[in-house]
Parts: sequence; structure tokens; C-alpha cells
Amino acid sequence: MTSLPAASSPAPLPGPTLELRILQSMAEVDAKAWDGLLALQERPTPFMRHAYLRALEDSGSATLDSGWQPCHLSLWQGEQLVGACPMYLKSHSYGEYVFDFAWARAYAEHGLDYFPKAVIAVPFTPVPGSRLLVADETLRAPLLHAATQFCEQQDISSLHLLFGSGADLQAAAHNALMQRENVQFHWRNRRAATAGDASAAHASPYADFDDFLGALQQEKRKKIRQERRKVQEAGVTFRHATGAQISDADWAFFYQCYERTYLEHGNAPYLTPAFFDAMRTQMPENWLLFIAEREGRAIAASLIAIDAPGTAPRHAYGRYWGALERVDCLHFEACYYQPIEWCIRHGLHCFEGGAQGEHKMARALMPLRTPSAHWLAHAGFAQAVERYLDRESQGMAAYQRALQDHSPLKSPS
Repeated sequence: MTSLPAASSPAPLPGPTLELRILQSMAEVDAKAWDGLLALQERPTPFMRHAYLRALEDSGSATLDSGWQPCHLSLWQGEQLVGACPMYLKSHSYGEYVFDFAWARAYAEHGLDYFPKAVIAVPFTPVPGSRLLVADETLRAPLLHAATQFCEQQDISSLHLLFGSGADLQAAAHNALMQRENVQFHWRNRRAATAGDASAAHASPYADFDDFLGALQQEKRKKIRQERRKVQEAGVTFRHATGAQISDADWAFFYQCYERTYLEHGNAPYLTPAFFDAMRTQMPENWLLFIAEREGRAIAASLIAIDAPGTAPRHAYGRYWGALERVDCLHFEACYYQPIEWCIRHGLHCFEGGAQGEHKMARALMPLRTPSAHWLAHAGFAQAVERYLDRESQGMAAYQRALQDHSPLKSPS
């Protein structure tokens, strides 16, 4: 991998007092300073917190050895942090959820090196949110420009900004990065206030799970009730806990389930036990755990991330799950219906279902565009990829229209 300079100013910055430094670890920046910038952004998520990013490194989950070499950009005015973003040099394309395997193969077929590449992203976390953290909006585009200039100087093939916010994507457009769209499926806690107006401006939260079901077409409503009934008739019950209420034994059981699921698919889990131990001790307020039990035994678990109380609007994020026993429809209950019911009860605005999965629409998780931005150093490949993205964009637009035509929600009347 690339040997990184301890500090560098690879691009002109707006103001003679600004300095760009390359951080080889989150330990090199103060947590309060980083989180202070995060709080200023339009879409802060728990996954961009200093504690989360540092835990990925300290636990061995996202390190040079796992193909994620930390190379974070930080912008300073004297000793004040005024801009930052998490960046990694990658030796592979796994754990990103925006797929560029075909691009890497094309480079290889032409005898060119695609790796190392750079990503501005949260490892293993396909959650949309702010990536470019700035104290002043005028610094966002220059910070991203500095990233592309750094890649050019270090002979890095490409830069990829994944799951960024709207402001991040505007900065990408300003820097002529190519934009790409994908689709995720998110559930919104809102019911049309009147039958004739389903707009968000005239929406109110669901009163309870039955109220939510009442907003669905009869076929979808019936299917969900059948799936929930199968789990109940199998003798499965659920308990949940948040924050400090999640016991050490619960965390240990969750990891057993999480690891089992990965191993059953022939892969080792991305995240280590030490990572989840850091979440238990450093970010307990951001976690919600559901445990399924049958005949007094825990048999499955789903771990949901949540925005801290007081955040508005407040989101929940479907993250990890696993089971030690097979029960028909248990996955749907643990990963969708229990979290949605909890979100309704606690007034959360949105439940994000994670990457991919058209099956989520049957559970009223609706399609949402999730853009990314890309820069390639090789001019010829950049032109070829741009033509490919133009065609892909047209296909993605048609795909999204087709999804909307199959909405499980009742049509306004």
C-alpha cells in the first residue's frame, strides 16, 4: 500500500492560514473536535462519530491488514480543526456496497493498477449521511478537491465518495466528479392525514402497528399478518433492550448469532468482538437489540443502530442479525416488524433497511436514491466510465419508476 506523509497540502486552500494534514489514525485527532464538526452537518449519523470510526481501527476491523488503510483528511486553521473526512486507501472493493468490480477488472485487462484506490466512506456501513465535515460551507468543495489532488500526487487510481449527503454531492459536482445512483429501501413513519392528500406536509406518524398496516394494500397487509402469525405460532417471543440495558451476556449472544450468519455464507465477519465491545462501552445510547426466545432459550438476535435521544428527525438503522435456529419468517420479524413497531412506539421518523433488497418493499420500505461520486485519474477510463454511468443512470431511473408502480401503500383517493 501507499506510504503516507504525516502532513501535506496537496491543493490550494481558501486562505493562507489553512493547512491540510493527513491522519493515519483517528487517534491523531481530538474526538470533541471531530464530533463538533459532525454536529454542524445536514445529516450527521452515529457512524460518523469519532468513537465509531476509531473503534473500527482499534478493533482491527478496518486497518491496513484488512485492506482499509486509514488516510483521513483534516483541515486546520492554526490548531483548530475546521474540516475533515474519513478516507481509506483500499486494496480491494469489499465492504463498500457501491460495486466497482467491473471497473477493477477492466483496469486489470489493460495491464493497469486499479488498487490502491481511495474511498471517502464509513467502512462496512451503507448508510447515507454527511461525509465531508466542515465548519464553513465554503470549505466543503476545497476539501474534496484536496482529496483528488492527494490521490494524483500519490499515484492512486481513483477516489470514491460513498453515500454522501446532498451537500457532499454538490461539492462533488463542483469538482466534476462523476455521479452514480443506487437504490436503498427505507420505511417512513408517516400516514396521510387525509385520504386525498398523501404529501409529507400533510402526514402524521402512525398511531401503532395496526395503523401502519391499515395504510397498506390488503394483499400486503394480509401477508405481513400471516408472517407474524407463523413466528408466534412457532412459540417465539421477543424482548428488546437499549443502551446500558443491553447486558454483557446479550452482547455476547448477539455476536454468536452475527458470526454464525457470516460463517454459514462461507465468510468471516467483517467486524471483530472488540468492535462491538467498544460500542457497548463508548456508544451504548446508539444501539437497540432484539432477542428472539423460544422455550426459554435465546435463538436469534438483531442489532439496530439508532440516533441518540433528542436528535430530530430521529432515524433507526437496520444493521446486523443472526439466528441459531431456523424458524419460518423469523428474519422478517426480527429485522423489520419488531424494529418498525419499536420506531412507531417511540416516534422515530425513519427506519433504514440497509443495502439492496427489493423484498423489503413488501414490508413498506420504499425505494430511495442513494448517490455516490467518483473520480478516476486515467482520462481514458474516466471517459469510458462516464459513458457507462450515463447508460446506467437511464436504467436506474426506469428501475425506480417500476418500483414506485408496485408500491404496497394504498393509493390516495
